[in-house]
Amino acid sequence: MLQTKPSQSTNGARVLVVEDEANLADTIAYNLRREGYEAATAGDGYSALDAAKTQHPDVVVLDLMLPGIDGLELCRRIRRSSAVPIIMLTARGDELDRVVGLEVGADDYLAKPFSMRELLARVRALLRRRDLLREEMGGATARSDVLQSGDLRLDVPGHRASIGSADVALTPKEFALLEALLRHRGQVLAPGQLLEMVWGYSDADTRTVAVHIRSLREKIEDDASRPRRIETVRGVGYRFAA
Repeated sequence: MLQTKPSQSTNGARVLVVEDEANLADTIAYNLRREGYEAATAGDGYSALDAAKTQHPDVVVLDLMLPGIDGLELCRRIRRSSAVPIIMLTARGDELDRVVGLEVGADDYLAKPFSMRELLARVRALLRRRDLLREEMGGATARSDVLQSGDLRLDVPGHRASIGSADVALTPKEFALLEALLRHRGQVLAPGQLLEMVWGYSDADTRTVAVHIRSLREKIEDDASRPRRIETVRGVGYRFAA
């Protein structure tokens, strides 16, 4: 069931909250509206999928456990047609659930129980990153639009990655992470730096970066267990080979 309520906001940012616990969904929506966002709620996967297609939200807050279509499958389906930032909520303590969520296209995750302040901070960070990307793509800058290393090519405006003549399917965050590494090739970037550059916030928990690095390696390295492009500098961070 989908519920919407107009906001008094002038910023125009729309957040879709997909959560089958009605009280929690209403609480999240209430706090989002207090911050000036427009908020809609959906209590199952099917209505959420319809809302994602018709309302074009700027951020999706997505619970992992849902009736109808579960959160992982819903994330996959949204990703087929949209690069909207997705924050996945999970009540499970198993790290595997978080890893899988990030691998199917979620941009971030929060484990329940979480503080509302933390959720709002994550929403703001994703929107800030989205706006920065739009400014970079729409403005005249001295930054290169096409990044290349060997047979790896990254067309930034076209959001297309390729190795040789073959396209490489990357999630929005994988693409942004690879862009950051390529723009700083030869430099060691700490996980916290990458978190700030790509996700727009700093956090002591940098596992999100490690998961995306691993996924990137699976897609662009000849042998992910022996990476030649994205190197790990133990105890420091990651470096794209110059």
